Amino acid sequence: MGKVILLILACFFCGAMISGVQGEDPYLFFTWNVTFGFIAPLSGVPQQAILINGQFPGPNINATTNNNIVINVFNNLDEPFLLTWSGIQQRKNSWQDGMLGTNCPIQPGQNYTYHFQVKDQIGSYMYYPSTDMHRAAGGFGGLRVNSRLLIPVPYADPADDYTVLIGDWYIKSHLILREFLDSGRSLGRPDGILINGRQKSDEPMFTMEPGKTYKYRICNVGLKNSLNFRIQGHKLKLVEMEGSHTVQNVYESLDVHIGQCLAVLVTADQPPMEYFMVVSSRFTKEPLLSTAVISYTTGKGIKASPALPPAPTGWAWSLNQFRTFRWNLTASAARPNPQGSYHYGAINITRTIKLVNTVSRGSGYKNLRYGINGVSHVNPETPLKFAEYYNIADKVFKYDVIRDDPPPKITNLTNEPNVLNVTFRTFVEIIFENHEKSLQSYNLDGHSFFAVAMEAGRWTPEKRMNYNLLDAVSRHTIQVFPKSWVAILLTFDNAGMWNIRSEIWERTYLGQQLYASVLSPTRSLRDEYNIPDNAPMCGVVEGLAKPPPYTI
Repeated sequence: MGKVILLILACFFCGAMISGVQGEDPYLFFTWNVTFGFIAPLSGVPQQAILINGQFPGPNINATTNNNIVINVFNNLDEPFLLTWSGIQQRKNSWQDGMLGTNCPIQPGQNYTYHFQVKDQIGSYMYYPSTDMHRAAGGFGGLRVNSRLLIPVPYADPADDYTVLIGDWYIKSHLILREFLDSGRSLGRPDGILINGRQKSDEPMFTMEPGKTYKYRICNVGLKNSLNFRIQGHKLKLVEMEGSHTVQNVYESLDVHIGQCLAVLVTADQPPMEYFMVVSSRFTKEPLLSTAVISYTTGKGIKASPALPPAPTGWAWSLNQFRTFRWNLTASAARPNPQGSYHYGAINITRTIKLVNTVSRGSGYKNLRYGINGVSHVNPETPLKFAEYYNIADKVFKYDVIRDDPPPKITNLTNEPNVLNVTFRTFVEIIFENHEKSLQSYNLDGHSFFAVAMEAGRWTPEKRMNYNLLDAVSRHTIQVFPKSWVAILLTFDNAGMWNIRSEIWERTYLGQQLYASVLSPTRSLRDEYNIPDNAPMCGVVEGLAKPPPYTI
């Protein structure tokens, strides 16, 4: 009898071990070779671009909730390089964020393996280079996170799922554009708009079967311009925005601002033929426009009508569209963080931070800089997170060099690292206030936030009466219209060093960004991972012994 019991116990433990191994979240492995190559996307003009595995744009990542993503990036450029994963929240893991405040760049001829997990983030995202002006050369791609089969989404499975990367584009190389900015010049007007790396093509980019419904994931990967997306003769049903299911309103067209992603359902309910997908710039004196062909499978080669659907005009149209976006509170799928903050409107605000964008030319023509609250961020040689982890932050940067409530008028900028010290797990109100005549677009890494209000003028505490405290969409990038403000609410519940930046890349390059340091007081693995063993070292920490690792 004793042997039988031992055998049963052995089988039980063996089965438990096998179940544990099988129960581990799946891994997706990628090897990416980053190189320079020549393309001719605008008017046949050849130019140097960044290719990933020979592709422009780069490969799409097709992941599912809780997948572990492992990407070995080989830098075959002649310049240091990093990639960032826009909107992927990197729980406890700002080491994989791919920004110069958290990572040493991958040197030419070297490689680095990113390893991160996509958690409760069903939705549409993108990746792009974060170093220098590399974003102007390519190196970007789509990243989707699908729902697990056990978690239904609030619409039927589409017949197919298409990624659409739209963005403005310059014919000049990223090196010339960098020289412009370093010499005090703005980038000026882009030369065109690309749709999945092409300005225009007679060959169909996508096909649809009559009567079926398709999902289009649209991301603005550009540098400067907000874009309007529309499909000739078809309605767009918005279903997801930066990882959040939305109330399924139907639109003729949608504004997609720099750094933003959204997903729409399109039903092939028109006469079988070809139709134009149309993308045009917004808020520019001379609009740029690009088209791509969508073909019905039974269209028999009938060409699309040259009469393109008109673009909307004015800022008010776009602002009013924003106000129609609502979070789908009835969806049963996983929700992005703040985890469980379904009733965020009932949570007490512990801190209000007003962030005001500023432009300054200093004392000379070559001193063009952009900043936030009077500080133009400069990346030190030692990444901010490394300095913090090695307990030598005081040798690299100072915390809180800006005030939470800046003066009404800021004329001069100081150039230094801009780091906010944010208490772990506090609920914070951030006001983005834009005093300029141009649109701004801001991204926050590591977290989602609730964009609860967007209005013209200056913010005052009385404006809180107008906040949407019920169903504001949880997202990671938000536009701020000229002479306007936006209020966001969020819980800083993800320990790490997280970048808050302008998505208009010339502004980012010239200092319109900062970092939020969110330290766990326990320094525990429950809250934050240790520095990866394969992390490249640089700056003053190079050659130093690693501090004692965090433990449970």
